[in-house]
Amino acid sequence: MHINRWTILGVLSLARIAFGFQFQSIASVSPSLVDDLGIGYGQLGTLIGLYMLPGVLMAIPSGILSKRFGDKRMAGYGLLLMVIGGIVLGLSESYSVAFIGRLVSGIGAVSFNVVLTKMVTEWFIDREIRTALGVMLSMWPFGIALALVTQSALSSAYSWEWVIFLTSAVCLVSLALVVSIYRPPEASKNIIYENPRSFAIPFREFVPVSVAGITWALFNVGLVCFFSFGSGLLIDQGLSDIKASSLISIGLWVTLASIPLGGYISQKTGRPKAIIILSSALAALSLALLPFFPYPLILSILLGLGIASAGAIVALPSQALSSENRGPGLGVFYTWYYIGMAIGPVLAGLGREFTDSSATPVLAGSGMFLAVIPFIVMFYLLQAKLEATRHQRVKGQ
Repeated sequence: MHINRWTILGVLSLARIAFGFQFQSIASVSPSLVDDLGIGYGQLGTLIGLYMLPGVLMAIPSGILSKRFGDKRMAGYGLLLMVIGGIVLGLSESYSVAFIGRLVSGIGAVSFNVVLTKMVTEWFIDREIRTALGVMLSMWPFGIALALVTQSALSSAYSWEWVIFLTSAVCLVSLALVVSIYRPPEASKNIIYENPRSFAIPFREFVPVSVAGITWALFNVGLVCFFSFGSGLLIDQGLSDIKASSLISIGLWVTLASIPLGGYISQKTGRPKAIIILSSALAALSLALLPFFPYPLILSILLGLGIASAGAIVALPSQALSSENRGPGLGVFYTWYYIGMAIGPVLAGLGREFTDSSATPVLAGSGMFLAVIPFIVMFYLLQAKLEATRHQRVKGQ
């Protein structure tokens, strides 16, 4: 059966929605979770970050295993663990059991997320890669926005446990779609790996892909500070829980258009560096003003526009990595991402506790977006050096 690349992108994008929907569930049900399990904001931040923590150790092995067992199988295993972890978390009556359930979901999410990016990259590497990655990436904030407008209400109407069970059900549907529909592209079938178990990335590729990973980590920690702690800031300013969540979710809804559009513009103009710098500056300014500006709706929309460069950032590894190193190389990329995402929410939660100010994690998020700018400049300097080295090697042959 012939499968169109846009059909593949649609299936993978739906699975990406499940990823965002499950990630946000802890923050969405946090009031009930804090009361029922008797935990503090530091522990709450730990549960949020725990979804990303396994990536510190699992991202590179996931990339290597995808060479050995195939992307589809690794994605399926990842989604299955996300289902199981959600069920364990929903059944938990203590912080320790909740910790285990969230950890299992996180291990699955890591395996899934690394190979998901590789799947999209291989289907679109010589075509609309920034646009396709932009579409896929926009589904994560879409899943989070969907969670923001539904999960708190469901938790109030029923219980936080049923919200968690719902995330497992969404992951189960995604698993069924990936298993039944996904096929690898013909070009990837022709790639021959000298040693599919090895981790052998040349240093000249390792360094720029690491810088790209740190850039992506900073970008996402800034975004997490917005949607995980922005609602609390607005509530402290006098808004209701539902209104505050709705205002924050608007910025994420905007990303449904801004991320694919940003990918398309960077593809057409050939100037991804400029787009990344401008959008990161806009996002940083929006978060910096949120504690002080009386119109949060405007800032939420501007923040959503500032996320437009996500596709261009995730396309960076495809510029630095050769085809045979794409699996483990994306593992390196996501290792740095997961380090940042595991540490960032915890530090943001602790920062709020120490300062007793809901503005602290939001302002920290602004700093993360600003830090993207020097790292993206560094990446392109390294990339220029890498291209020159490749040119000399080809010329020497």
